[in-house]
Order: sequence, then structure tokens, then C-alpha cells
Amino acid sequence: MSLRRSILSRRFSKSFNNQNRNERNGVEPGRLVGESGELSAVSDGWGSMLPELLGEIIKRVEESEDRWPQRQNVVACACVCKKWREVTKDIVKSLPNNDNNNGSSGKITFPSCLKQPGPRDMAHQCLIKRNKKTSTFYLYLALTPSFTDKGKFLLAARRYRHGAHTEYIISLDADDLSQGSNAYVGKLSSDFLGTNFTIYDSQPPHSGAKPSSSRASRRFASKQISPQVPAGNFEIGQVSYKFNLLKSRGPRRMVCSLKCPVSQETTIDKNLDNSKMKLFESASSGCTVLRNKAPRWHEHLQCWCLNFHGRVTVASVKNFQLVATMDQSQPGGKGDEETVLLQFGKVGDDTFTMDYRQPLSAFQAFAICLTSFGTKLACE
Repeated sequence: MSLRRSILSRRFSKSFNNQNRNERNGVEPGRLVGESGELSAVSDGWGSMLPELLGEIIKRVEESEDRWPQRQNVVACACVCKKWREVTKDIVKSLPNNDNNNGSSGKITFPSCLKQPGPRDMAHQCLIKRNKKTSTFYLYLALTPSFTDKGKFLLAARRYRHGAHTEYIISLDADDLSQGSNAYVGKLSSDFLGTNFTIYDSQPPHSGAKPSSSRASRRFASKQISPQVPAGNFEIGQVSYKFNLLKSRGPRRMVCSLKCPVSQETTIDKNLDNSKMKLFESASSGCTVLRNKAPRWHEHLQCWCLNFHGRVTVASVKNFQLVATMDQSQPGGKGDEETVLLQFGKVGDDTFTMDYRQPLSAFQAFAICLTSFGTKLACE
């Protein structure tokens, strides 16, 4: 029996026995009678485990189950009770993949991990499936080297036309793609020509961030529907395609400016004074600038080529590789223009690969890849 089934079965049997005992004693369901005769809420045996022992158990599970679908056991630990969930989330955030990863493992465990930086050394390999009839795109985490396997679903996006502009609504739910949904995570908005794009996040990228004031960035027609749901979106990046007026052959030229998440955030002392906190917030809002890697002319094939290391099999103007000219996660903020941080390419009629690494998150990488879809007459 798997760890997940064992935990859930034991929890169910214990709660069932407690419920029967309460009914016999005339106690309200979910409550137990204390020694003093008053009703009091108590936790079950799982929640009363010693913190040191609980932390060691979850830490071992987290380290051993580093890939999906085995990683579902880590999620199962977080489903036991509130105490287990808090310990699991803290351990997932605090365990790095290696000593040079600045406190972020890059592993995808919870939905919040989709907005955290990816791994530093080994890029996350993903697949994007396109449905032309519904203008919908699905992002999956690849579990095998095969391009035909779907993998684990991560995000979905749908393209909408608003007059002369195009928007891509990005959601955690493949069946609920609207800005009013609880699964809404952000959107991508383009200009009239489809050459300039703005990436919006549904949540502030850092403390003190203010939502965009433009009308196109608002989630709802009204100013506010609930204090828990922000009415606006937060701008976190821009993608621009350069015009190709001379009609020179080669891939599209693009530049991305992003406010990437800072992985050192989990190591900050909560007791910092205001001046130090302001300095950190200014640093965390620094931009990372990416540009497409220039291809090389292949004399034998007589065409422009990029080395995708077998991850791209179909020639397409949509294929690209991005390198950093400015990277806030690196010392001095200077990027390594040889290391590919994001690559995107075609492997089938409606299947594409997306490989990304730190400092990009899955959400940012997916949004950048969505900009490649659609015709750009002035850029090709």
C-alpha cells in the first residue's frame, strides 16, 4: 500500500471511530468532551506528533520522492492536517537541490511552486499541447523523454480577441479559463500588431507591489468585489519582437524584460528593520533581461541552426532559445549569454517542448512561449 493510501485510510478510520463515539455521547460532530465537561476541539494522533520527528519524516519523504508521480507522496503528507501542511510547505521551501541554488530547490510540488524559480543546473522539461479549434494551450511537466506522453498537467491558457488586441488567460484549471476564477493565475496581453506583449500576475510579485493602473490590466469591471481577491493585475514583464524590415532569413528576434522571483526570499530574517527591508524590496523588483540566442549558419544544410540537443525536431520560425544579458540571480547582475535559460520548439503539428531554468518560473516561461504563437508579418 502506498504512503498516500496508508495515511488517508488511517485518518478515515480514526475520524470514523471518533464520530461514532461522539454520537453515543451526544456530542456535536467534530467536537469532543474535555475533562472539565466543556466542549473542546482536539487534534488526532497525527497532529500531536513531536515536531522534530514529524520534520524528519517529511524531510526524508521530500528528499526521496524528487520526481512525479512519486512526488504525490509529499502532497499526501500536506493533506493529513494543518500542522503537517505547514511543516511540509516549510521543508519544501527550505531544502535546496544543491549548495549553489540559493535556497530554492526548483521542484514542482504545490501550485505556488509554478511562480518560483526553476532549477539552476537541470532544466525542467515540459510540453505544450495546442488545440486550434478552441485556441487553448496546455502545459505539462514531462515525466518521460517521449513527446507523445502528456505528463503532469501544470497550466492552461486560452486566447481571446478584444477588438484589436489579443489576450491569453492563464489558469490552474483547464476547464475554467476566466479572470474571475479562483484558478486564475495571470494573463498575457498584446498590442495591435502582436509584436509587444505584457505579462500580468494575479498576485503581487513582492511586498509593496502596486497593481497596474491601465484599464486592460483590471480583472473585473468593478473596482473591488472582495478584499481577498485583487481587482487588478500586477505587471511582471514585457516581451518585444523586433521588426524585420529587410526580410533577412533566420528566427524572430525578441527581447524580454522580467521581474523574476528572488529565491533568497526564504532565508531573510523576519526581524529586519525598515531600511533593510526597503533595500531588499528594491533588489527583488530588479529586472532580468533576456534575448534570443543568435543562430549559426550551417554550410552543409544551407540554413540557420540552433542546437536544441534533440528536444526540437521540426523546423519552425517559432523555435527560439533565450539567454540572459542581465540576470539579478547572478553575482553583479550580469547574465551568462552562453547558458540557455528557456528554449521552445516544435516537435509535432500541435506539440511543442518548453525547457526552463532559474531565474524563470514555469508561469513566466509559459507566458513567454505563448507570445510565439500567431503570425507576425513585420517580424518574419
